[in-house]
Amino acid sequence: MQARLTPYEIMEKLVAFPTVSRDSNLPLIDWVEEYLNSHGITGHRYYNEDNDKAALFAHVGPEVEGGIVLSGHTDVVPVDGQPWASDPFTVVERDGKYYGRGCCDMKGFDALAIWTLIEAKDMGLTRPLQLALSFDEEIGCTGAPPLIERMLETLPKASAVIVGEPSMMKAVTAHKGGRAFWVHMHGFEVHSSLMHTGVNAIMYGAKLIEWANQVNAENTARPPSKVASLFEPPWTTVHVGQIHGGTAHNITAKDCEFGVDFRILADEDPEMWRALFLAKVAEVEAEMQAVVPETRIEITEKFGLPGLKPETQGEAETIVRAITGDNGSHVVSYGTEAGHFQDRGYSAVICGPGDIAQAHQPDEFITVAQFNAGHAFMKRLLGTL
Repeated sequence: MQARLTPYEIMEKLVAFPTVSRDSNLPLIDWVEEYLNSHGITGHRYYNEDNDKAALFAHVGPEVEGGIVLSGHTDVVPVDGQPWASDPFTVVERDGKYYGRGCCDMKGFDALAIWTLIEAKDMGLTRPLQLALSFDEEIGCTGAPPLIERMLETLPKASAVIVGEPSMMKAVTAHKGGRAFWVHMHGFEVHSSLMHTGVNAIMYGAKLIEWANQVNAENTARPPSKVASLFEPPWTTVHVGQIHGGTAHNITAKDCEFGVDFRILADEDPEMWRALFLAKVAEVEAEMQAVVPETRIEITEKFGLPGLKPETQGEAETIVRAITGDNGSHVVSYGTEAGHFQDRGYSAVICGPGDIAQAHQPDEFITVAQFNAGHAFMKRLLGTL
């Protein structure tokens, strides 16, 4: 049996693995699984298609349904080009803060969750506790759905999920969903003096971008629903943040590529927005093909993320509020894996240590006070089990 580590020592171990989303997380998963196994806890894996990343999940307590899941992700964003004052993959304490990539988002919570599972193993629980560690959260939460499916196939189904994204230990009960698309406009090159005989991929792409502007204007003007009014901004947004294309100034652009992403209110149907976007794509493509039939618009769907909807007397929210004493109303406009869990029938809430404003930043940190607050939360959670 390995020596039992403190939450801080576990965080040190996790941060030391540079699990940037573009790279493998298997060394981290290997370490966590070995650590759990050494304390008599069986870890289960789900691998991605390339077998270079894995999710890990585990269960302690009675083999019955109705447990609580502590959910975190193992991947972090890159540090490329960021001015760090210390090694980003070594936890450093300065001025009451723990610095390191992932300390806030979200290896601090992961460490607390692993510690809690180890502590729970020998406590004679009356209610199960489960751990879920995913991959590829930072690139669209794409690793969560297959992880959840494998958990449902392997373990007794839990009823409540606490997703530990940094929320300053507040109970976040709703977030926006998302849809992301990569658009490749395939035009037809001619000299710009004869542009009417060609198809300028940039200019036709601009029609889709202008559609996004129009949708944003319409959504901004629409009176917000009760759920929408919880968010900032209180409407679904459509965003284009990257574009490139064209060969030369005097040639109609053969290619144009850009991304389109939707931040969708929790009470709106993501499939509706997908259908509206694809209908506009079909309209613009028809205009292109009326000039040159072989032109086209290629759409790659990057990810689909369901929103987290407010629950009426939700179990997960009730658990967190009882422990923290927080009775405020908190929602966020970014997405998390909580929506995926909720879609599969779990009650879900977001509650974790740290401030989301520090996530992805150079010199990312979690305050010692917040980390300790997370530790205190886990101790009280163990008491409820």
